[in-house]
Parts: sequence; C-alpha cells; structure tokens
Amino acid sequence: MFARHAFTKPYPPQSIGQSGFSLIEVSIVTAIVLLIAIVGIPAIGNYVIENKVPKVGEALQRFVARTKANAQGIGTAPYAGMGTGVLANALRDSSVVSVSGDGDSAIVAHNLGGNGTSGNGTVTLAPSAVAGGALGSGFTLTLDHVSHAACPGIASVMQRMAEIIRVGGSGADTVVKDATQQPPMVYNAALADARCARGDVNTFSFVVR
Repeated sequence: MFARHAFTKPYPPQSIGQSGFSLIEVSIVTAIVLLIAIVGIPAIGNYVIENKVPKVGEALQRFVARTKANAQGIGTAPYAGMGTGVLANALRDSSVVSVSGDGDSAIVAHNLGGNGTSGNGTVTLAPSAVAGGALGSGFTLTLDHVSHAACPGIASVMQRMAEIIRVGGSGADTVVKDATQQPPMVYNAALADARCARGDVNTFSFVVR
C-alpha cells in the first residue's frame, strides 16, 4: 500500500525575494505620472490652438473678401447696420469656428481660447468709421479672450486683409498696423508680440474697409 502522501500534489516552492510594490513606490510613480500630465496637457493644448490659427484666419479672410465684394457700388457706408448675425450666417457651416444662435445675438466662437460663450472666446462684427468716413464705411472684427498660443499669429495671418489692427493683452489696446494714416503704418509683428500676454486674455481688432 502506498503512503497517503505519495498522491498529494506538492506545493510550488516560493520564490525567494518576490514581493509587491510598497506604498512608497506606488506613491512615487503616481506623483511622477501626475507631474507629467500637469506639464504636458497645457503644452498639448497650446500646440492644438497654434495649429488652428491658419484655418481660423483663412475662414475670416474668406468672409472679409466676400463681404467686400458684395459691398461694391453700394455707397460710402456699405457696412452700416452690419452685425454679428451676418458673420454667423457666413460661418455657420465652418469646421474651424463654432456658431450658435441666430441674428446679432448669435455666438461665433473662434476656438483660439476662452470658453466660447458670449464675450469669452468669440468673434464679433460691427460697423466702423474709417479714415474720417461715415459709420459703416468699414467694419471691425473683434476676437476676445485669445490664447497666447495664437498670439500674434492670428494678426500675422489677417494683416493682409485689415486696414487697421489693434492688439490688447499686456496693457491697453495698441495699434500695430494702420494703412489709413500718412505715411501708412505697416504691420509691426514685434510690437504685436510684445502686447501679447500669457493666458486667454488677448484681444484682436481688425478694421476693414
């Protein structure tokens, strides 16, 4: 008769030195991962915004070109009465800006900073008086709460279409281009860059006629 223990499955030998992670080790790894996330996420966000600048600029340039073409032969104040509703209708199908609402109460979010609500990360349109002309002789596109990641890039993109460009962020709004004065003030990218402040705090105004 065989001994009872002959048919018993032997226990596997325990490995020497094997053990789980200690609480301190887990805490260190967690802290490192959180630090990488804290540092990396804003950098990724800034990179995304920076890459949106040319597309947003192109959308605004197309709007400006079409609006100027439609205003030919209307008179000395072809843009009188224009409001954000006109801009919203023109850009409603755009894939780079977001439009909600109707009429002049519509919200056009530029997606270059801010949260895209009224007065915080939006584009607005209003008639303006240019070079001594009547109200409506020109119009102004204003982008508020623009991230420093888009500054002054959006001004550089729009400078071919705008007669006057103002940048605000670090201090009061400053004119960085004025083609209406004599002699004309050409676009000053260095001055625009100097007026940019970190965060979603920058404002750009583009006056067109």
